[in-house]
Amino acid sequence: MSTFFRLIRRCTLLAAVAAAICCISSCSGRKTIYATASGDNDLIALLHDSGFEIVSEPDVMALLEQAPDEATVLLLSPGYPDSVTRLTPDALSLIDGKRLRVYAEYASPDDTIPLPRKIEFERVVVIDSLSPDLRPMDLLSVNRGWFIPQAVSNPLMVVARVAGFETAAYGLEGTTAHPLVYRPSDNLWVTTSKLSDFSRLRFTPAHRWKSFWKTLISDLTGSKVTFASWPTLITPSYGRDDVLPDSARLASVRKGVRWFFNGHFLVDSTWKADWLDHYQGDGLMPVGPALPDSVADGDGSLGILEGHCSAIYGDGTQSYRYWMRDDVQGEASMTFAIAGKLLGNDNYMDISRRLVDYSFDEFRDGPRNDPQSPSYGLLGWAQTHKHIYYGDDNARSILGMIVAADLLGDSKWDDKIVEAILGNFRTTGRFGFRGERLEDQDIQKNGLDFYRNRDLVSPHPHFESWMWACYLWLYRQTGYQPLLDMAESGIARTMEAYPDKWRWTNGLQQEKARMILPLAWLYRVSPTDQHRQWLDTMVDEVLKSQVECGAIREQLGDPANGLYGRVPSNEAYGTNESPLIFDNGDPIADMLYTCNFAFFGLNEAARATDDPKIINATRQLSDFLTRIQASSDSIRNVDGAWFRAFNYKNWDYWASDADSGWGALSTLTGWIQSWIVSTQALMEMNTSYWELTDDSSIGKSQSEIFSRMLKN
Repeated sequence: MSTFFRLIRRCTLLAAVAAAICCISSCSGRKTIYATASGDNDLIALLHDSGFEIVSEPDVMALLEQAPDEATVLLLSPGYPDSVTRLTPDALSLIDGKRLRVYAEYASPDDTIPLPRKIEFERVVVIDSLSPDLRPMDLLSVNRGWFIPQAVSNPLMVVARVAGFETAAYGLEGTTAHPLVYRPSDNLWVTTSKLSDFSRLRFTPAHRWKSFWKTLISDLTGSKVTFASWPTLITPSYGRDDVLPDSARLASVRKGVRWFFNGHFLVDSTWKADWLDHYQGDGLMPVGPALPDSVADGDGSLGILEGHCSAIYGDGTQSYRYWMRDDVQGEASMTFAIAGKLLGNDNYMDISRRLVDYSFDEFRDGPRNDPQSPSYGLLGWAQTHKHIYYGDDNARSILGMIVAADLLGDSKWDDKIVEAILGNFRTTGRFGFRGERLEDQDIQKNGLDFYRNRDLVSPHPHFESWMWACYLWLYRQTGYQPLLDMAESGIARTMEAYPDKWRWTNGLQQEKARMILPLAWLYRVSPTDQHRQWLDTMVDEVLKSQVECGAIREQLGDPANGLYGRVPSNEAYGTNESPLIFDNGDPIADMLYTCNFAFFGLNEAARATDDPKIINATRQLSDFLTRIQASSDSIRNVDGAWFRAFNYKNWDYWASDADSGWGALSTLTGWIQSWIVSTQALMEMNTSYWELTDDSSIGKSQSEIFSRMLKN
């Protein structure tokens, strides 16, 4: 055989082998994917890690012409949100003629592309069943991104404002649904927003977005696709079943305090005017973009910000709440002092000292600092609303500053702390209740006798109970009997009213959690059988909802007694404060209203009673909180935080995000972070707040203040 014919035969065999390989590849799935984006895209990186070869070409038409017949093509959107993917007639003709399998995102076939719209409280609703994890009315989130309004029949997924936890509880009733995902033909998937950067843009919940992409890529490639892992920028510090190292709780404290600096929440003069003053405004909507990572940290002398708002912007960054509240200052001063003591960190102690100074200088001004004023001693709610006095906010600020003053060994605030407690005490009614809130103009008009002679009974622990704890603590210091009598009166009437007559705020569980602290301290100062029975009753009621992983499940009460109950309609979603759940039994723990306060109270109860059941429950809750503390290498301002919501069933940060101010992904330097970190530190120190402040000088030499403020 001549060399020429041998060469021809060899080429023919090679061509046959290549054709066979191509056939095998086509039958088993298309392993090469053509895309208009590079490895900087989350989906492209995921596909590359899953064994796909990516051919990249930024121009849509050039890519469609380059792709072989029946190839898988991803028309992604690197220019989002400024640049929309155009599905021109020529592009659609190429897709149809070459039988390409195409995903086109943030795309439009219209000659005139509508202006993109921003997503606010809308969520993603599944319309057509796509997988076992994506059934009709299932919910997902694309945060506050953008979409292109389009008129589409039979969409697979839509964007709509809907109420519900994991599913749209009212369907699409009373809401406008905008198409998000649709299929104009069997070989073409189109989305009206950018979905491929699901990790960077922080889409949730992860298991549903993973299912979406498995379904879509399997359809485009003709093979069953599975992803061994799922990229996410923020994770819990530990898995549900991970064995915690002995050092885990101490590490949680260290990381929890560092978070204040990771987010630059301590106000610094170099950015105060451009950020705090600019975005705080009148306090009605003090929300703005996150501080840049490069800004300076304050030293406490200008106070500390609230934390994050739940809103995630369309670029994946999270908004801040630029609001200066007094309760946050006192609570944070406690955390810096306790952590400073535990860790031997003098800088933390110095910050604590400055925060206490800031609190009294900023929030005890005007009539609150006039001895002749009936509002003397009270602490204003916020920098923008100093005339408002919430008893629970005053209580948490006071409790924070008590322990800060004690650990700092500084008695200069002793008088002011006593005045703050007595300022609340003398505006409390005969039976121990103050009501939801008081306002300065009313106090000035009505005078003190009006308030202390009221027959008000308000069994609403969220607003009432922690001020009773302040009275009990000061009674321990002074022996002043009316403080004990007032606290016991309010506690007794509240326990008698449980549960049918209790008022509740965002859930019944939080009310039970708030009651544990005053009951533990009442038992400390008056260890009667009845007081122990009350404490055991409330602890047992809370622990009924403690699940295996240590979380405390949220619970709604009688709707007639709730301030902010289940969202009543789709239109109401996002318009008011709201629980994280829709139905009792939803697997959600709340770190803003329940787990944080239950944790602190349970530790006090455990140390007061030495009860093994309470000790074990406290440790379980500590382990849960250690596990779910946020961890992120790339989003510095959330690393070390606790978000308000956690879904302990799916082990991720997801819940109903209907709350208009403090939603599922909000953080709070005071209410959440301070009480969790402080209690973790107290447990590391093998002590309680009560024991730690046993040698406090507060109340020991303030008899003149009692005489002056409580005369007549």
